[in-house]
Amino acid sequence: MKHKKETLTIGQLAADKIARFGGSWTFIISFFLVLTGWIAFNVYALNNQGFDPYPFILLNLILSCLASIQAPIIMMSQNRQEEKDRERAEWDLKINEKAEAEVREISKKLDILMEQHQDLSQKIDHLLKNQ
Repeated sequence: MKHKKETLTIGQLAADKIARFGGSWTFIISFFLVLTGWIAFNVYALNNQGFDPYPFILLNLILSCLASIQAPIIMMSQNRQEEKDRERAEWDLKINEKAEAEVREISKKLDILMEQHQDLSQKIDHLLKNQ
């Protein structure tokens, strides 16, 4: 049994990388710093008269757009991972079935050997009694 080499499209590679980065502490911390910087810059540096004054409507729009784009990309990556997991489970099942068949075969051979051993033992006992 050989595993097939998986070839990924550019979209699949991008989805995996975005999902990997979007679920990391690096993303969370950097995103928190960008948000804090955005708010601080608009409130303190520009005296709430900047390009996005409180209640930060532009920031909310950007966050909504980011969430609406990031969620489906992460789901694409998760769907691919589910396919990989399903394939891996199928391989495990095939391997387990093959191992079970081999164990059955060995068990049959062991039963035959035990019967032969018992027959030989009885013959030896019979010969020893006759002598």
